[in-house]
Amino acid sequence: MELIYEKSQAGRRAGRVPSYDLPVPEVPAALARTSPPRLPELAENEIVRHFTSLADRNFGIDTGFYPLGSCTMKYNPRVNERVVALPGFANLHPHQEDDGAQGALELMWELQEILSEVAGLPAVTLQPAAGSQGELTGLMLMRAYFADRGEGEQRDTIITADTAHGTNPASVTMAGYKLEKVATTERGNLDLDDLRAKVNERTAGLMLTNPSTVGLFDEGIAEVADIFHENGALLYYDGANLNAVVGRSRPGDMGFDIVHYNLHKTFSQPHGGGGPGGGPVAVRADLEPFLPSPQVVRDGDVFRLDRDRPKSIGRVRGFAGPFGVFVRSYAYMRAYGPDLQAMSETAVLNANYLLAELKDDYEVAYDRLCMHEFVLSARALKKEYGVTALDIAKRLMDYGVHPPTIYFPLVVPEALMIEPTETEPKERLDAFISVMKTIAREAAENPELLKGAPHSRPVRRLDEVKAAKEPIVKHAFAERVPTGA
Repeated sequence: MELIYEKSQAGRRAGRVPSYDLPVPEVPAALARTSPPRLPELAENEIVRHFTSLADRNFGIDTGFYPLGSCTMKYNPRVNERVVALPGFANLHPHQEDDGAQGALELMWELQEILSEVAGLPAVTLQPAAGSQGELTGLMLMRAYFADRGEGEQRDTIITADTAHGTNPASVTMAGYKLEKVATTERGNLDLDDLRAKVNERTAGLMLTNPSTVGLFDEGIAEVADIFHENGALLYYDGANLNAVVGRSRPGDMGFDIVHYNLHKTFSQPHGGGGPGGGPVAVRADLEPFLPSPQVVRDGDVFRLDRDRPKSIGRVRGFAGPFGVFVRSYAYMRAYGPDLQAMSETAVLNANYLLAELKDDYEVAYDRLCMHEFVLSARALKKEYGVTALDIAKRLMDYGVHPPTIYFPLVVPEALMIEPTETEPKERLDAFISVMKTIAREAAENPELLKGAPHSRPVRRLDEVKAAKEPIVKHAFAERVPTGA
């Protein structure tokens, strides 16, 4: 460390690098090693082969089909990565003054305009960094809106569907609201009678995704909106399933007052590993004053960050939002241009094709046209052969397919939620259909084969019951480090 420091200081003295008068780093004697580290001596190519083999074990959208229902796992075009790496974007400092960031601000403003059109609502904030943060932001906007109207104490309850994403009730609790659930009918719509009985003067709003988590467009959405608006409540649109309706149906036109988008789902972001993500929120006009600060605005030909917002709920994230996500999503949208609706149309077509081909081999939770995703059930296979949704998911891994979401939504026993997205060609869909049919046949002929799957993965079937009852939660690293090392 000292040698590196001395070399850098020599470079500064020679004028090759700027001087910052950095202090000489010193390692406390108690932390200094008393002996060389025990590191193996390996050839570089052996090290590269080792880590390459580990990387090859990872599964992602670049390596195979990823039909993960409820989370749109579409392919991320490489051109998006090239655009976000442009120096003017990649090297821009978040504290850059507005006049030195006009290109970035213009991109953000145009992104807001596109999202406004997609939602059918006039105002957008880009700040939230994920759909879950978008949910919380939307509920905070509700609180600010009702507080401004003198109804903050009265309106204390949020209603969600019994098929809602798990983040919905979590966000409701974090925002300080009470939660009430409404039932779903056999056709997958909200139960209007149950809804009417629960909406009253204490209701702040509804959290709903449409199409729903079971992949169905609610046939009574106009009446749902009327029920809430007649009681002075608001409608919040969970944008997790927006990939099914972009350019075809706008949440604002359905009656929703607040909408969040998942840029990393609908508009193409690397989605695994928890991010990066973006959860912008759109609102109707009378909610605009409460949006987070700052807002990207346009004054003539100049773009700036507006911080003078007295009714704003404040920041929900550092700076103006996750800028790299904006660049990728903007590039994706501009690539489609006026034909952006083709994205959703193809996603819906692909899902219905799979559903039509698989409905004779698996039980269908809701036997009607689906949107971007659909839910099968392994209930009949479990009853007849003892094969569960988990067994099917594990067996899919042997065929090189990432398992879909299983056991969700909770209202469908032995659920298999499948979403092909629009980026998969028919040949890939046909291969998946063949695999699913083969697994259904295996369930009848050799159920033990499925119960022991996966058979070809580096890690075999885990004992999930033991893992739940006897979790290992301590970190063992300290136990492995020799004293004095």
